[in-house]
Amino acid sequence: MGDPIDLMIHKSSQESIGVSSSQIRAARALLGWSGKDLAEFCSVGLATIRRYEQENGLKKANPSVLKAIINLFESHGIEFLGDPLVNPGVILHLDRQAK
Repeated sequence: MGDPIDLMIHKSSQESIGVSSSQIRAARALLGWSGKDLAEFCSVGLATIRRYEQENGLKKANPSVLKAIINLFESHGIEFLGDPLVNPGVILHLDRQAK
């Protein structure tokens, strides 16, 4: 198994947010979404989602697409936990799910 990450968005010079490929797969699974569902919700191609979900991650993700994916998941109750490099995690808050 290769390097588990590297999907990072830099919000400022000192702050960044990131998710691992496994976190994207886990979040999608918790919501019961297919790759096609996620692609449609984010207005990107299925090939883009597949690349982002590769086992070794995607080192140069499009920041706007990655942000859209993260925002979509968060609006549906997903919280990304831990450091995506060391201890990536995902939790679904049922009380925060979009209706």
